[in-house]
Amino acid sequence: MAPDSNGAGARQCPKKNADSGFLGLRPTSVDPALRRRRRGPRNKKRGWRRLAEEPLGLEVEQFLEDVRLQERTIGGLLSEAPDDQLFFVDTGSKEKERSRKRTKVQKKSQRVQKPLRVDLILENTSKIPAPKDILAHQVPNAKRLRRKEQLWERLVKQGELPGEVRKAQARLLNPPTPKDKPGPQDTVEQPFYDLWAPDNPLDRALLGHDDFFLEQTKKKGVRRPRRLHVKPSSAPAVEVMPAGASYNPTFEDHQALLLAAHEVELQRQKEAEKLERQLALPPAEQVATQETVFREMCEGLLEESDGEGEPGCEAPPAASEAGAAEASPQPACLAAATEKKTEQQRRREKAARLLRVQQATLRAARLRHQELFRLRGIKAQVAQRLAELARRRERRRLKRLAEDNKPRRLGRLKYQAPDIDVQLSSERADALRTLRPEGNILRDRFKSFQRRNMIEPRERAKFKRKYKVKLVEKRAFREIQL
Repeated sequence: MAPDSNGAGARQCPKKNADSGFLGLRPTSVDPALRRRRRGPRNKKRGWRRLAEEPLGLEVEQFLEDVRLQERTIGGLLSEAPDDQLFFVDTGSKEKERSRKRTKVQKKSQRVQKPLRVDLILENTSKIPAPKDILAHQVPNAKRLRRKEQLWERLVKQGELPGEVRKAQARLLNPPTPKDKPGPQDTVEQPFYDLWAPDNPLDRALLGHDDFFLEQTKKKGVRRPRRLHVKPSSAPAVEVMPAGASYNPTFEDHQALLLAAHEVELQRQKEAEKLERQLALPPAEQVATQETVFREMCEGLLEESDGEGEPGCEAPPAASEAGAAEASPQPACLAAATEKKTEQQRRREKAARLLRVQQATLRAARLRHQELFRLRGIKAQVAQRLAELARRRERRRLKRLAEDNKPRRLGRLKYQAPDIDVQLSSERADALRTLRPEGNILRDRFKSFQRRNMIEPRERAKFKRKYKVKLVEKRAFREIQL
């Protein structure tokens, strides 16, 4: 047996795969590069990719790329090009021609013939012509126009002309008379009128019609309400930032801005502490326990149940006396209502009523007579009252003007002023290039709309899932965890 053969049978390896460097662990191990590849369908896309990666596919791709390069640069294959394009005949040196002096006309003509550098850069160097644009050569409705031309040709042979030609000939025979343009003297003779006056000649055709009819027929515009002509707030649309927020502010301006931001933070801290104090339990109060809650609920129930339903329990004498006193006036009232008044009693009551009416009338007349002597005091009181009303009216006007710039309560939420954009002394940049921007333009415009009462204060909508999330553990993940 040959020394290079074994029991399993050695395979003859090509020379290029003999030094692949593969070391098998078993004597029967075979290099993976020598294994026979599994052949798949070549009419599929994966078959194309496999063929392109093989040496034959790479060679074909390189050949096609070389052909495309020659077509772009030369205009065809180099092997098929004639000798005139590949070689030229050397007829001698042209130094003598170059040494000749050229005239100005020759130099100018040469400059005119020589293209510019810019044109050479923009020039198309590809030798392959651009594909023909079919759509550019197509004429819309070409078949219809061709039939129309054929119809015109038949009509001309019959002695008839198309309608357009007949109209053009009629215009040539009877040209239209030119209209006289109004001159400046004609314009002066026209009457002037006020466009917004009630007797406007343009509105005379609308006289006598109902306003509702004119509005519905779009002949008269709808009157805009007054509230649309008034701004919702007199606050400026864009507020100028304080001097301390600039790129390179002075020390005093920057400290003033820091003080304003510090006061805002102190106010927030005070409000938070106030809320904590209101929600906290008093120091002397103890937390209610189950025993104290039960004792408070049973308070007064045990004492009332002790005397309920006991036999031999009699009401106290005071209660009996009170009951007798309450029962005694009822018959007396009934007896008094049943008694009949005498004529004398009725006359006396009538006389008493008349006397009271007379006394009231005399008192009123006496008071009116006394008011004549109090005219000066009444005038002073009226003047004082009018002055007080004027002061209140002025106070309300000033308060309204002061609150005009403040945001109103338009919805359920209250307007919250944005934070002051400020940088601390340690955060300030040394150069404009390293300056860090503060704030957000979109948020600033949104807050400006809220401050000017154009939109109501809003908050970000919270995402609320309508269905319950179902968690499923996949089998592959479960196997990894186990």
